[in-house]
Amino acid sequence: MTSVLKCFKTLITRKKNRVSTLPVMPPDTKKCNGAVPRVPPTSAPTETIAGPPPPPATTTPATTVAPGPVPLSMCNGTHSAQPHSTPAKRSIHDYYFGKTLGEGSFSTVWLVRDIHTKKDYALKQCDKAHIVRERKTESIKREKQVLNILSETGAPFCVKLYCTFQDPEKLFFVITYAKNGELLTHINRNKRLSVDCARFYAAELVVALEHLRRVNVIHRDLKPENILLDENMHVLVTDFGCAKIVHRPQSGTDSDDESARSRRNSFVGTAQYISPELLTDKNASFSSDLWALGCIIYQMLTGQPPFQSRSEYLIFQKIQKLEYEFPDNFDPTAEDLIRKLLVLNPTERLGASDEEGYQSIRSHPFFTNTPWNSLASTPPPTVFSDPTHRPAHNDNWVTSDMKPGLDNSQLSRILGLDQGQAPVAPPAPRPQAPPQQVARRKKSYVQDLTEAEIQRRLALQKAENKWHDVVEGNLIIKQGFIDKRKSTNVVKGVLSRKTRMLFLTLGPHLYYADPETGELKGEFGWTSELKVRARTFKTFYLYCNGLKGERTYSLQENESHALEWIDAIDEMHRAVFGKKAIITST
Repeated sequence: MTSVLKCFKTLITRKKNRVSTLPVMPPDTKKCNGAVPRVPPTSAPTETIAGPPPPPATTTPATTVAPGPVPLSMCNGTHSAQPHSTPAKRSIHDYYFGKTLGEGSFSTVWLVRDIHTKKDYALKQCDKAHIVRERKTESIKREKQVLNILSETGAPFCVKLYCTFQDPEKLFFVITYAKNGELLTHINRNKRLSVDCARFYAAELVVALEHLRRVNVIHRDLKPENILLDENMHVLVTDFGCAKIVHRPQSGTDSDDESARSRRNSFVGTAQYISPELLTDKNASFSSDLWALGCIIYQMLTGQPPFQSRSEYLIFQKIQKLEYEFPDNFDPTAEDLIRKLLVLNPTERLGASDEEGYQSIRSHPFFTNTPWNSLASTPPPTVFSDPTHRPAHNDNWVTSDMKPGLDNSQLSRILGLDQGQAPVAPPAPRPQAPPQQVARRKKSYVQDLTEAEIQRRLALQKAENKWHDVVEGNLIIKQGFIDKRKSTNVVKGVLSRKTRMLFLTLGPHLYYADPETGELKGEFGWTSELKVRARTFKTFYLYCNGLKGERTYSLQENESHALEWIDAIDEMHRAVFGKKAIITST
């Protein structure tokens, strides 16, 4: 008996005079960067996935847990199995890997199929070294904790976390696969949604936000990119990397511990949807998500967010002044609802003073005849104004030649490389010039510019380049199409890739604009601490500061080599700050 007590500690949980004992493993600091699995405070239902154990021949490290049903919060490296059976260790060898659903600076999201249950999931693969370097460890832990809470409490219209595991270099999250992608994609494809469709999805978001409030979670980055649609076109809220778990001694404001209060001034969220209180005292509340709800309803019905401008700074100014307008023939009940949600004082927003749920929002005339009690079983109004817009899905994507895991052969298959040949080599390097010519070429971006040459090129640029005014009259040194992705939100359920026109100009400035509308979307913050690093032949990382603090961006060159951008940025940085911007550490 003594040896048994040494191996296990007994956690006694009491709820409504009911006592249960849960065997708990000693803390394992190797799990999730030292995080100890969180034991649910109540006897919440456990999520179990039955199935035979995985193939024994695996070398990927995985964690173990005590025998018995495993709550999701303790699921580090396991899916819970049949009651009273030993949980099977999980690794990448338990999944077939399909297409990439999204990619970020330190994460890739894959479509995977469980080899045991034959079910599809989204698997987030996160790079540990990058997480540590970008100081995102606490964010990763917090996202896992929030997903555990939502999964254990059966959160409606939210993604569910099924399992987490790790190997020496990566962390893996297995979550719900949203078959129909982002709500934003459907808004953009259709220009706008019908009133009936917007009403239905707004109602599902209200139900999701009611549950988040009930379990003391503020999302803080609610937007159409973070709203997914499942196989039945119902809402799934995702991306809880910016979420906050709060204690509510008073009115639901963020009143976490002292260390959390010291970090409260950090910027979170996305410019077009951020609530005004986060721009002033940085103190989020449940009402912050209601502001985002108002922005989303507006965007569903118009195709654009209510607050737009050429830069984030100007967007923030508009938010604080409540400068937005409704187009002609806008639905009057929707307009009234939005006006009652987009209120500067968070305590005066519709729903903010409701004690239980958001009954005042539910009873608004916009939601007349909404089937609140049966939303999940009610077919949503069609999103597709054109039947050809309905995406085609291949449910038989697993073929006989596939093997579980993600080794080089499987990566070659996913990338479309011929299995019978060697992997495709990177683009051939350009012929090497003599050293003197190489040195001169590298200086050609900035160093050899004279004042006369600058004025000559500016005159030519003003006459012939349509982007001259967009870059505020600064001389363009280099421009080109890039795919821009940022790592502000740790791991996204399905990441969106935004194509932008990137401009390196004198100043120095790094502007980026929408190539279709010609609108300036923003500028990367350029300080003496800016750094740039190559990732692949086409992709490079940009580390910079801005209004939101430190940011890392993954930029993919669409037309040439990433090295050309890296050389140009580094040369400009040397010319202005006298030190290099290139870093080579991984």
